[in-house]
Amino acid sequence: MNELQKELLETAELAENELAQTQDLSALETLRVHYLGRKGRLPALSAKLGKVPAAEKPAVGKTLNQVKNKIQGLFEQKTAELQESGCTTAPGLDLSLPGRRRGLGRKHPITRVMDEAVAIFRRMGFIVADGPDIEDVWHNFDALNSPPEHPSRTPEDTFYFNLQGDNWLNPETKLLRTQTSPVQIRVMQSQKPPLRIICPGRCYRPDTPDATHGMSFHQIEGLYVDKNVSLADLKGVLAHYAKEMFGNQVEVRLRPHYFPFTEPSVECDASCIICAGQGCRVCKGSGWLEIAGAGMVNPAVFENVGYDPEEYSGYAFGMGLERIAMIRYAINDLRLLYENDLRFLHQF
Repeated sequence: MNELQKELLETAELAENELAQTQDLSALETLRVHYLGRKGRLPALSAKLGKVPAAEKPAVGKTLNQVKNKIQGLFEQKTAELQESGCTTAPGLDLSLPGRRRGLGRKHPITRVMDEAVAIFRRMGFIVADGPDIEDVWHNFDALNSPPEHPSRTPEDTFYFNLQGDNWLNPETKLLRTQTSPVQIRVMQSQKPPLRIICPGRCYRPDTPDATHGMSFHQIEGLYVDKNVSLADLKGVLAHYAKEMFGNQVEVRLRPHYFPFTEPSVECDASCIICAGQGCRVCKGSGWLEIAGAGMVNPAVFENVGYDPEEYSGYAFGMGLERIAMIRYAINDLRLLYENDLRFLHQF
């Protein structure tokens, strides 16, 4: 008899003896891994079959299969015996103890508002576009028609990387994006009109944290480019969004404003949902709450991305999601959204 055959038969006998003494499923599983696991005893013996002389391989292979089937059958038989006897766990474990209920998580207020805003705009035909948080000066400022002397471009208002001298004016200098507008530029560079996108994401500015400002915040911006797009189309979209987000009773107004990347530019206000437009502390007595900046895309922006401003027109808008969450849930301090105080977050 071949030496490997002897080892196989001894292994089968040893496994049978050890199984006879096993009294619980936990020990049985340990024993199964020892004999049949990937690094177990039987696979190790199977690996030796390749070194057996060719003339002896048929007999040794037959013994190997017999031993393997026997051991597997013994484990199946022992498992059934222990399960029938009710011995399913290690001794000393009291299954009558009540389980520990795991708390269910819930969405953060900002995430809730972002998801709802995305859903509203997607129902109006917009698709979600994404881009990098680390941008370059050209995509973040130059392509958006922001002049070099614009206050938002200074190192005091933007997180630049490797700042040296005046290299913050270099189009290739890296920075943390101050808005999600660079996503619009990247999409326009890669796609031809018509296009209708929204760009939700995180932005960064070195603001001193207070009740209405933070160094990191979230925006959602939208862009629609096609032929014969008008300011009336923009107002219709923003009005529908406001009613979906705040309720059908909300009214919307547009006020003239200035942004370098839109012309004409407007600020979009919604009637205060706290006082129904009558005037209160939240709206500072005006009856209106600013919710978005918007306007018709400046022709210079179209030229920067290779669009013909004589053929195409479009509108763009952007809003801070923290502000929408504060209005929606009557939160009076932005910092509450970032303190991770469960007493506060459990309200939503």
